Amino acid sequence: MVATQPRVGVLALQGDVREHARVLSALGAEVALVKRAEQLAAVDGLVLPGGESSVIDKLARAFGLQQPIRAVIAGGTPVYGTCAGLILLADRIDDAIAGQESFGGLDVTVQRNAFGSQVDSFETDLEVDGFDTPTHATFIRAPRVVAVGPAARAIATLGNGEVVAVAQGNLLGTAFHPEVTGETRFHELFLERVRSA
Repeated sequence: MVATQPRVGVLALQGDVREHARVLSALGAEVALVKRAEQLAAVDGLVLPGGESSVIDKLARAFGLQQPIRAVIAGGTPVYGTCAGLILLADRIDDAIAGQESFGGLDVTVQRNAFGSQVDSFETDLEVDGFDTPTHATFIRAPRVVAVGPAARAIATLGNGEVVAVAQGNLLGTAFHPEVTGETRFHELFLERVRSA
């Protein structure tokens, strides 16, 4: 059982690292910015931030982080991925660029930039399993989950049924960015998993 103040890592290679660190700190977590493999051993949970999934993938391999992160995921450490982080958690990427890989662990297929470019970014309210009220979600060059395997489950969908948030054991992924809208319930859910892992 983790102490009441869990130590949570945010993968700090590229993307909206500060935004996640701010939310997690406000919720009482001790935050560590993870840039090296040895730093993973000192965290109770890991956040994979939004950004450019292909760039984070390349940097993770260049810094020797890919296999250690895969080991952390396989070992049951709670991991939360937003946007690019969801792509990095997915077992399958529908339209990966040449040579792009993921860390895997989440039994889903995702499609990168599924809703279009930056100018096609949008906001909407979503019903989320386990939340009493809808969440206001911001989609920025967001992926979408195009297939959910038997090990994972959808926890939020758009009005047309497209899956935009998934959970599987200690893994959580959202296609949108709660860290930029003041929505803290996904991070709270993640921290609950960290504390009970």
